[in-house]
Amino acid sequence: MALAGRRTGPGEGNGRRTVRTEAQFLKCENSACNKTLFVKEVQKHNYCCPACGHHFRVSSRERVQITIDSGTWTELFDELEPMDVLNFQGKKSYQQSLKEGRQKSGEKEAVICGACKVKGIETVFCAMDFKYIGASMGSVVGEKIARAIEYATAKGWPIVIVCCSGGARMQEGVLSLMQMAKTSAALQRHNEAGLAYIAVLTDPTLAGVSASYAFLADVIVAEPKAMIGFTGARVLEQAIKVKLPPGFQESEFLLKHGQLDMVVPRAQIRSTLGKLLTYATAGGARKMQDAAKAPRSRLEFAKAPAQAAASVTGNGQAAPKKKAARRKPAAKKRAAKARAGR
Repeated sequence: MALAGRRTGPGEGNGRRTVRTEAQFLKCENSACNKTLFVKEVQKHNYCCPACGHHFRVSSRERVQITIDSGTWTELFDELEPMDVLNFQGKKSYQQSLKEGRQKSGEKEAVICGACKVKGIETVFCAMDFKYIGASMGSVVGEKIARAIEYATAKGWPIVIVCCSGGARMQEGVLSLMQMAKTSAALQRHNEAGLAYIAVLTDPTLAGVSASYAFLADVIVAEPKAMIGFTGARVLEQAIKVKLPPGFQESEFLLKHGQLDMVVPRAQIRSTLGKLLTYATAGGARKMQDAAKAPRSRLEFAKAPAQAAASVTGNGQAAPKKKAARRKPAAKKRAAKARAGR
């Protein structure tokens, strides 16, 4: 949220009465509204404009606060921090970008993960923070999300990921792109275990994140007017030389064209997640009985081919199975007893 600047009354610094309104007001970002709002009033409305309903971007901590059950948050994998393994140098060094990201967001990385409860249901919850280098997906972001998915799979819990990102982190090169495959593979194993994944797409969700875990959920929820897509509309228009329709890449447009399951105002996100998780966990418990042997982690998944290979003979043929003893039909048994009685 863009807070209004500091304002003072006349006579500041000369001992006279001073009025301070620093960080007390902000302007609505909706150009059709543009009202000056009291910050505390906006916070009471889940960081939405009370006049027009515009959804301000919120930090990962604020997202946790307004979504999960109070007092149930236990953070996971907070020891992981990004490193400049490529020694990237541009207009600004990667080290400088990381430092600024930590200062702006107060976080070590662009995502926080934790175990919690949502409407009383045990859940793994991840939330991204746009203040940290545009919530770009680097190797640590991908690792934390993959570990969170694997933790949920091992626990037999559903997972909720609140997505907000400009895409892959270019300062990490191909290492950032590899996170798309890693998180997608972890979600596949989670799905094979019969467990639910719900994605909440917020403004903006673009590029590598939208091309991986953001759109792999069982249920895809989005906030109103959120920008969602792969490439920005302006770049796309220049590439295909076609004028895009109004509202292109907004959540309502995507819902109309079948790419989302629902668009839900922020005030109703928590209750909606509670209903979805209640339904998903009721069905998931039954599915778990049939999927108990599914690999639940990268290590188990890697061992699975070796275990399969152990059942193959040296000539590459599958080891022959022992034939089960054939049971005689009941009629044959009765006939045999009759003959024995004679």
